Amino acid sequence: MTKKTSLYELHLGSSAKMFNFHGWDMPIHYGSQLKEHELVRRACGLFDVSHMTLIDLEGEETKPLLLKLLSNDINQLYDNYDALYSAILNEAGGVVDDLIAYKIPNGYRLVVNCATRETVLKWLKNYSQGKKVKIIERNDLSMIAIQGPLSSKILKKCYGEDISSNLKQKKPFQGCFVENALITNTGYTGEKGVEVMLPHSEAKVLWKKALYFGAKPIGLAARDTLRLEAGLNLFGSEMDNTTSPLECNMGWTVSLEDRNRNFIGKKSFLKKKEEGNFPVLKGLVFEEKSIIRDEQEIYFDKEKKIKGLVTSGSYSPTLKKSIALARMPFTKSKTCTAETRGKIIKASIGTPRFVKEGKIIFKD
Repeated sequence: MTKKTSLYELHLGSSAKMFNFHGWDMPIHYGSQLKEHELVRRACGLFDVSHMTLIDLEGEETKPLLLKLLSNDINQLYDNYDALYSAILNEAGGVVDDLIAYKIPNGYRLVVNCATRETVLKWLKNYSQGKKVKIIERNDLSMIAIQGPLSSKILKKCYGEDISSNLKQKKPFQGCFVENALITNTGYTGEKGVEVMLPHSEAKVLWKKALYFGAKPIGLAARDTLRLEAGLNLFGSEMDNTTSPLECNMGWTVSLEDRNRNFIGKKSFLKKKEEGNFPVLKGLVFEEKSIIRDEQEIYFDKEKKIKGLVTSGSYSPTLKKSIALARMPFTKSKTCTAETRGKIIKASIGTPRFVKEGKIIFKD
């Protein structure tokens, strides 16, 4: 049985093409993936991301628990509604999940992938046994992302000038709480924008307001190409429980500043980092017309003995070329090849980021 978000009925009767996404009925597109992608880059897109798992943690032992479970250090969260990107690691140093942690008045909120919901909830319950920690899955909340260069204008019309001005003074991964909504400067598109967590009934009102003021609904297909252009990871593609943060461009989410903080996976992470013998995640841009897909092999020699693997690949509407994120052995080479439909095609190797706020930033 598939689940439905509180906004599900608002998708019905539209041009939305629905499909099952990890047990959720979700819109893959509203008519055109390409048009939706371009609309977010030049105007404002509206995403129903209520499938994300929201978990609140309360109790006097919550902070020590998260200092142990998260690779990043929540001591960096000074004010309420500040957030940081982190991972949960296993003892072998693999990524159990990537998530965003928020400081809230009564504790902390984790926004977790829906694909890892059961794993993370079990993880939290196991490690909180016997501790003064209360775990609350927030099934009463929806989540809406408003993304694009015109997102601040849309938000201002929906919530008023004071809220818009307040958020403009905030940095990325900071936010505020207003009218029962947690609004933060976060997103998954590489564009300016916010994510809003609020009660179901109020989410329906916000959705309709944002559409009325000019935002357009965006499906999961465009969300994926947008995040790929931005070089943002997807669990199950760039990482899983066998992948180290060092192997998926997430080493920066592992905080080692507090030498006395012994989080799960720390020893394995340090050992791998010290040995230095691990593959890295890079960005690829293909000059020729081609279709590059996940798990496509790439090569660095004519004999095809030195290989890498595409973790995510697609056509980039912004670059007008095929792009990919790929895991590969450390190399100084600036090019590699792939074989598709019997044809050898060449790619430039560079940073695992392609677009930021509408501008091409890929460097080989």
